[in-house]
Amino acid sequence: MNTLTAGDAAPAFSLLDQDGNTVSLGDFKGKKVLFYFYPKAMTPGCTVQAQGLRDTKAELDAHNVVVLGVSIDPVKRLGKFIERDNLNFTLLSDEDHAVADQFGVWGRRNLWVKSTMVCTASAS
Repeated sequence: MNTLTAGDAAPAFSLLDQDGNTVSLGDFKGKKVLFYFYPKAMTPGCTVQAQGLRDTKAELDAHNVVVLGVSIDPVKRLGKFIERDNLNFTLLSDEDHAVADQFGVWGRRNLWVKSTMVCTASAS
């Protein structure tokens, strides 16, 4: 498993968002990106964390930070999560956990080692 440390550049990726559109790190050039990795949409802990990000989005926007939630959920489930909890940021589907592995947040447990937030200074 890879492990990122402070100052490391985020790995390049392309994943589908909740609408089935391809999203890549390069889409956010010049912005700060906060990657929010969570085990499964609509579970209690993940819901609380997502709602917290939703509720602080204006502050994050003021600091030029884009939030990307990443899970192994299929695209269809991500859309339901956004709708149910009125989420105001993009969710990405990493069904094969390849991106989570690149970020060092995928483990040998049933799902994720833990919910993890990884920030990069700017998208490259």
